[in-house]
Amino acid sequence: QVQLVESGGGLVQAGGSLRLSCAASGRTFSTYGLGWFRQAPGKERELVAAISYNGGNTYYQDSVKGRFTISRDNVKSTVYLQMSSLKPEDTGVYYCAATPYGSSWSRYEYDTWGLGTQVTVSS
Repeated sequence: QVQLVESGGGLVQAGGSLRLSCAASGRTFSTYGLGWFRQAPGKERELVAAISYNGGNTYYQDSVKGRFTISRDNVKSTVYLQMSSLKPEDTGVYYCAATPYGSSWSRYEYDTWGLGTQVTVSS
């Protein structure tokens, strides 16, 4: 089992950048697939980006392709989400999540969640 803590959210103007981090504790971090989800007010939580246990495979939601980059450092037990060219529609609470499957692009296979970090993009 892993525990996840997100950081790096904040308020940024449209066109700006933010880097989210998610620090994990637990001895099995390197075996978990990881994902970043976001939830906007009144909307369902959606998968934004995901990465396999060894970083060899990644997934991006169409709306963030070319703007967001997910990466992980298994030595530091941390996963990152670099967000660039931010848009107001990127606003929401961003959650880090882990799946015991080596990689998954389905939100239903993620069973461990952080508490989230708020990202607000102003126009």
